[in-house]
Amino acid sequence: VQLQASGGGLVQAGGSLRLSCAASGRTFSNYAIGWFRQAPGKAREFVTVINQSGGTTYSADSVEGRFTISRDSAKNTVYLQMNSLKPEDTAVYYCAASAYGSSRYPSRYGYWGQGTQVTVSS
Repeated sequence: VQLQASGGGLVQAGGSLRLSCAASGRTFSNYAIGWFRQAPGKAREFVTVINQSGGTTYSADSVEGRFTISRDSAKNTVYLQMNSLKPEDTAVYYCAASAYGSSRYPSRYGYWGQGTQVTVSS
């Protein structure tokens, strides 16, 4: 499956952005989709994930209550709505697909998008 992440940009603290992850190539519903992020000089970090059916999600504590993941099977797209953004949310955001179900571990994901930059100014 090929993944294309988009929607990043520059936003002030407290603002919102919506990222999109468009999938193509294989049956979208076979994959859990996760979002990860990586800030300069830091390891890639789990953000949130949605399972194959879209019925179950979970998120890192750092974004719980601010970020919401959803999926639209008709459009083969997963969305990440980010509200109340903070400067520490600044990173390159990646979407990834896992055939093994929802996971917070990057090693469980076999397919990755190219990343989209999110910058939050203070």
